[in-house]
Amino acid sequence: MMIYRMLALNIDGTIVNDNGKIARETKDAIEYVQDKGVTVTLVTSRSFASAKKVAKALKLKTPLVTHSGSYIAGELEKPMYVKKIAEDITYEIAQFLEGFSSQVALSHEKRSIIGKANSQAREMAKVSWQRESKLLYSKQFVDRVSDHLLENPMSVPKISVVMEHREDVWDVVASLKGMYEEVDAIPTSDYKLDIVPRGVSKLRGLMYLSERLGVKKDQIVMVGSGLDDIDSLECCGLGVAMGDAPRQVRDAANWITRSQSEKGIPYFVTELFRKQHPIPFLKKMNIIKS
Repeated sequence: MMIYRMLALNIDGTIVNDNGKIARETKDAIEYVQDKGVTVTLVTSRSFASAKKVAKALKLKTPLVTHSGSYIAGELEKPMYVKKIAEDITYEIAQFLEGFSSQVALSHEKRSIIGKANSQAREMAKVSWQRESKLLYSKQFVDRVSDHLLENPMSVPKISVVMEHREDVWDVVASLKGMYEEVDAIPTSDYKLDIVPRGVSKLRGLMYLSERLGVKKDQIVMVGSGLDDIDSLECCGLGVAMGDAPRQVRDAANWITRSQSEKGIPYFVTELFRKQHPIPFLKKMNIIKS
């Protein structure tokens, strides 16, 4: 029987519901896993500050993979890994994105700068940012992100954009690929994409962290619900998709749990970890080495 030593969780659509709340049963389930000596971490496109608040609510001590893998840290001031988009490229990309009907947000580890949305993108974006804002750090709303950057240049771990038209998402991905070798554009839903430094992804961030913690990838259980979780679901020992995740995400998983409203995390955690002995016991019995 496979012994799992790490549980990696996406936040939105997985742990935190649409109202920005974490169900009591989810907190209990995660405590149950930690009591068995299993390491629990978060792998998210959210900012570090936002993810840290979720981690605190779940009593997690492990470093977190945040900003889609470009900022891995346990404490804000002491990151294990940071990769950022250079100031000039951050500015140029913001300017490029503002040419579309969209809303642009710069996700810095200490604060976020959010542009005004034009027309319908505003409604789409409102939902997206609001969900995160319940657990957010300082946000500054500006008319145009590019104008703000002219006065206050910034190098950021991630740029996010919500598009009004879903076909624009793929146009932006293709254009940025042709324009910049320094970044990767990762669609996270039909209308939203993250722009991160080249080579950064949630999966690479998770692999970086697990290597440092001495956990092999087949000992990791990854739970996801977004398009940007697909690589991790396919690569880890066990990929678990939420029941209400998009079809492509469910197709990539080994196990589909219940939806979030049906307490998908507590359900699968109990099923999977109930049979597993605590890690310290397994080490003592020499069933697993260090």
